[in-house]
Amino acid sequence: MASSSTAAAAAAQQAAGGVAARARAEYEEVLGRLSSLISQKVRAHTGNRGNQWELMGRYIQILELEEPIARMKVIHVAGTKGKGSTCTFTESILRSCGFRTGLFTSPHLMDVRERFRLDGVDISEEKFLKYFWWCWNKLQEKTDDDIPMPPYFRFIALLAFKIFSAEQVDVALLEVGLGGKFDATNVVKEPVVCGISSLGYDHMEILGNTLGEIAGEKAGIFKKGVSAYTAPQPEEAMVSLKKRASELGISLQVADPLKPHHLKDQHLGLQGEHQYINAGLAVALASTWLEKQGHVDRMPLNRTDPLPDEFIKGLSSASLQGRAQIVPDSQVNSEEEPNSSLVFYLDGAHSPESMEICARWFSNVTKEDKRVPSSMEQSQTSGKSRKILLFNCMSVRDPMRLLPHLLDTSTQNGLHFDLALFVPNQSQYNKLGSNTSAPAEPEEIDLSWQLSLQTVWEKLLHGDKGLNSTDSSETSLVFESLPLAIEWLRKNAREDLSTSYQVLVTGSLHLIGDILRLLKK
Repeated sequence: MASSSTAAAAAAQQAAGGVAARARAEYEEVLGRLSSLISQKVRAHTGNRGNQWELMGRYIQILELEEPIARMKVIHVAGTKGKGSTCTFTESILRSCGFRTGLFTSPHLMDVRERFRLDGVDISEEKFLKYFWWCWNKLQEKTDDDIPMPPYFRFIALLAFKIFSAEQVDVALLEVGLGGKFDATNVVKEPVVCGISSLGYDHMEILGNTLGEIAGEKAGIFKKGVSAYTAPQPEEAMVSLKKRASELGISLQVADPLKPHHLKDQHLGLQGEHQYINAGLAVALASTWLEKQGHVDRMPLNRTDPLPDEFIKGLSSASLQGRAQIVPDSQVNSEEEPNSSLVFYLDGAHSPESMEICARWFSNVTKEDKRVPSSMEQSQTSGKSRKILLFNCMSVRDPMRLLPHLLDTSTQNGLHFDLALFVPNQSQYNKLGSNTSAPAEPEEIDLSWQLSLQTVWEKLLHGDKGLNSTDSSETSLVFESLPLAIEWLRKNAREDLSTSYQVLVTGSLHLIGDILRLLKK
């Protein structure tokens, strides 16, 4: 009897394993199909600017989404910096107020499902597959040479509309992917409210070379009769935003940054002083949404008193990976090695202004945490630390616009990097699949971009003799892959027990996603 029940259990386990393997294979197939939509065109190609914009209307018709989108209660947010954080705060506030929320953000760090959050949680694999195939099959049926399959981001946005309408969310929060006017999310004709987060210089190859031009593109999400808010902006950007608002006959209101007393001295869920700006915009967007939906009783009474408890709960519990995130390395900071310390400080900054914010955050947080102990024993070791930069950025970005801001702000805040490591992203080797492996043959790896980043860094250092007069091999290294860089850091942290290794990882959200994936393994 016992042997038959054991056999039955084994058979059930085997069957379950088979189901899991099939689900995994199906998910990888879907990721492969999504990857096939990624344009090989260089992003700065002029054809990417509003390229066949009118086709979005056709796709929406094919997917029968006109009515569902028109009924959706949308909060639409564009900006250069902080738009993801603003959307995250706003979603968290409205969820705390008891509403069913849908949040669409980009990019994802580890899994494409992160882009679609329902009630604050990434969409389940099962639901993702169901809605993916629904959209994919309908589009495959109806597309041809005249109406090709939508490119990657447009498909992802269409999928978000399908998910949020089918799941009947009360509020859909849409983060613009790039720009505003020609973004795939801008098919929403009547959002409830629009917001513009802090503006700066990014994607200039597409959006324009001045803050005025960039602001003009972002203001493309403004709609006649729809309330609009902005975070405080540089004068040139503000003039451009106001001009567009005036053309549409709408008032553009500036959302003041929050102050600690608004939160009854609780901490924001997202770290960094700049988050008070994003939180201020989120409060304005959430309040306006509540007012327009007839929930005036849930709104803050005024701008000066502490916020309602639901708002504070939402703001203090908001979470977003890869933005001012601290991750102690579990392999080095373990019970077996209580005296080793290796901590990664992750921030996906990739514009000049966000580099400065990132540098200030890293300087402040490492001053506060002379050590981030993973166990009581660790806190007894000496307070010596090594500050290391782990960096990569996309080749469309100018490192001379990024690295000087990072270095200068660090120096102004009393922080000096002992070493800089430059690595290629893992994700350049496999578009969306979940297997992260670099090419096996070293000669396949092109490190010319990483070597040019190292050259920029060395010129910055040696142009300032007081900062570092040592040999360049002691101030920077290039690694062939991210796993090799992490292995090198772990080896050094284990061998040098008297030193806390504090590693700032920045320059690219793709790099942040890659490192999170590797650290979780």
